[in-house]
Amino acid sequence: MKFKTQDKPNQHTVHHLVIGVDIAQETHVPRAVSFRGIALGTPLEFGNHREGFDQFERWINDPTNL
Repeated sequence: MKFKTQDKPNQHTVHHLVIGVDIAQETHVPRAVSFRGIALGTPLEFGNHREGFDQFERWINDPTNL
């Protein structure tokens, strides 16, 4: 029997927060999404350099952004 992805139950619960990042060569844009697929907070644009990734880390760790 072959396994199909639609047969797999949803693994996300109210205790999960999904962070997706649209990556590009120069600028990346992360977005927080609830387990129901609802976009939360405001997206952030950060550059492809050390300071940008530090900014991204602060964004993730600050619950007012999510």
